[in-house]
Amino acid sequence: MNNIGVIGGNGYSICSGSFDKTVRIWDIETTKQVSLFKGYEYSVRSVKYGSNELLNTILSGSADNSVRLLDIRSGQQIQVFNGHTDTVLSVEYSPFVIENSIGDNSNVICSGSEDNTIRFWDIRSNKSQLYVIEVGNVVSCIKFIELKKRLYVNKKKSNCVNLFYGSKNGLIRVWG
Repeated sequence: MNNIGVIGGNGYSICSGSFDKTVRIWDIETTKQVSLFKGYEYSVRSVKYGSNELLNTILSGSADNSVRLLDIRSGQQIQVFNGHTDTVLSVEYSPFVIENSIGDNSNVICSGSEDNTIRFWDIRSNKSQLYVIEVGNVVSCIKFIELKKRLYVNKKKSNCVNLFYGSKNGLIRVWG
């Protein structure tokens, strides 16, 4: 039985994370399963489609405390990010880009967990954890929002992006 826990979509397909320890991609028009990702020890609690240069990826968070990056085209897992000590309830592609030591840019992903932390990960530098925010409560959802307000740093216009997160106690908080 496929008890779908979470659903994400990109307009042509949806992805589902399930209590049966899988991520599945479904064609919206035919309602047929297109891809299946296995290998989770426990239920998948969050899924998110990629955008921009990560368009063909899905990010997932699981009750096995892992964050995984999946490649839609190959049907393979790209990376596993370990560091949370409890269920990962929320995953998000962040708008932040960092410069690696070899001069390449790398994307950053973010995860929220029942371990009361939000963690930032560099997807290209050997699964490195970049930063941890200890929030003091279960992080049930995360979302990056670009505010209309613009900042000026060294006379250059800069976007103001904040991280909003919901916690188990019902509060929505802002970090940034």
